[in-house]
Amino acid sequence: MMIRENLESVRERLKTACTEAGRNPEEVTLIAVSKTKPLWMLEEAYEAGVRDFGENKVQELVEKAEKMPSDIRWHMIGHLQRNKVKTVIDKAYLIHSVDSLRLAEEISKEAQKRGLVMKILIEVNVAGEESKFGVAPDGAEELIRSIADLPGVLICGLMTIAPFVENPEENRVFFKSLKNLSVDIKGKNIDNVTMDFLSMGMTGDYEVAAQEGAACVRVGTGIFGERSYPISDLSV
Repeated sequence: MMIRENLESVRERLKTACTEAGRNPEEVTLIAVSKTKPLWMLEEAYEAGVRDFGENKVQELVEKAEKMPSDIRWHMIGHLQRNKVKTVIDKAYLIHSVDSLRLAEEISKEAQKRGLVMKILIEVNVAGEESKFGVAPDGAEELIRSIADLPGVLICGLMTIAPFVENPEENRVFFKSLKNLSVDIKGKNIDNVTMDFLSMGMTGDYEVAAQEGAACVRVGTGIFGERSYPISDLSV
């Protein structure tokens, strides 16, 4: 029952953080990041009420989506290669990690083939870390405008992966920055663009992210624990 207890703890901390910031906790969606975790763990989280799961790899997302209940919303949160788009396009509820026009064009092409509109977030490298994907903040609006005209794609907001830090307060500046950027872009009233989703905050800093306006936080270790599992164990 560890997962249920962990979930209760995360939800309580999220609720407290939102209340302190004068936010409604129901405005923040908790995404359980289930990468490398076996199905039984996802099933426990599902039984505890989780309906939003995040995966980093297309293969894992697709395999799990086929085995888990159909009311789950699958979030593609890892870097997405263009040649994998066709595999994930009809499985993902939201793609968080779009950081180039070429990737968006591929998503548009595959979405049109299937007659669907794919919700995407633009990944922004707010902290400017060389090891991270994402468009620089000062290039975000230009990228959004170039993607907004593509059929079969709806830009729903922004995503960032903040630096790994010991003190979550250090990331507050980056979360504020992403929130300000989303407000700025929303104010431009660009067709086919909403800023409904602000995807930021992970196990180490989700409370700070929630206080700064996150619409969804991505928590893995805080729910499932530290251990990673080999791919062969995923269906166990």
